[in-house]
Amino acid sequence: MPDLTPLVVDNRPDGVTVLRAADGQPVLTQVAEAGRRPYIHPLHAPGGAGVLTEDAPAHHPWQHGLYVGLNDVNGSGFWSEGLDPRRAETDGTFAPRLDGEAVAVDGVARWTVRTDYLARDDAPVFSDRQEWAVSTTGERLDLDMTWTLHAGHDVTFGEYEYGGLFLRMPFRAETGGTAFDSEGQSSDGQRARWVAVVMPLPDTGREVLAALLDHPGNPGSPVPWRIDGELGICPSPSIAGPWTLAAGVPAVFRYRLAVFSSSVPAAVVEDTWQRFAGGGE
Repeated sequence: MPDLTPLVVDNRPDGVTVLRAADGQPVLTQVAEAGRRPYIHPLHAPGGAGVLTEDAPAHHPWQHGLYVGLNDVNGSGFWSEGLDPRRAETDGTFAPRLDGEAVAVDGVARWTVRTDYLARDDAPVFSDRQEWAVSTTGERLDLDMTWTLHAGHDVTFGEYEYGGLFLRMPFRAETGGTAFDSEGQSSDGQRARWVAVVMPLPDTGREVLAALLDHPGNPGSPVPWRIDGELGICPSPSIAGPWTLAAGVPAVFRYRLAVFSSSVPAAVVEDTWQRFAGGGE
């Protein structure tokens, strides 16, 4: 990437905001409030293109920008937060906490969130650690996540049509948007290395491209993807079938969200994935 924009962080007990050092303009906010699912919103697209994420849209009020959601985890749900009456009786709860303070060094801000996932009777089901790192230039933002899951007993994640790291952008039917993937596809449930969404952002009308990249070292990679009717996207290990988190054996996934201030060709996204997969920028 070109020279990185210097960043600073604002640490709070229930979250972190990353800002540009020069003018104090926000880059993103990590929310980690007690009793709620941790999530990132708002996340600002580079180049002043607008807010990339959407929080609690009317069609899916349990969705919050960029977040992890899972279904049928030893029978407990960690997707709809008790807000969907069809699932409320089995929905569990969240106990997130920041692990230390966020830091910003040489244009990269880093922070970690740990979360305990609890069944309705408050029994622990599993826990995760989300390690985040963000950097940006005038035209591109990279947000990397290392997601580590732990359990004290064997945990089975049931087969489901979605579940994992999910991005909710502010889709509007009147302005639309498109999705495409590394294999030249655009349909739900297909395996791919990455999926990109091109969408105009409501607050500016400017078109941006956001691509979620699945690292080749992830379990089951390349995994099937959820692409929903409002262009929410999710690399989901659960679509392919049930999978197990063994007691005392962590599962580790790596992802990158690459956001461009305008639409770019698929070849640029593929080059970004190749660099991510190979350990480059």
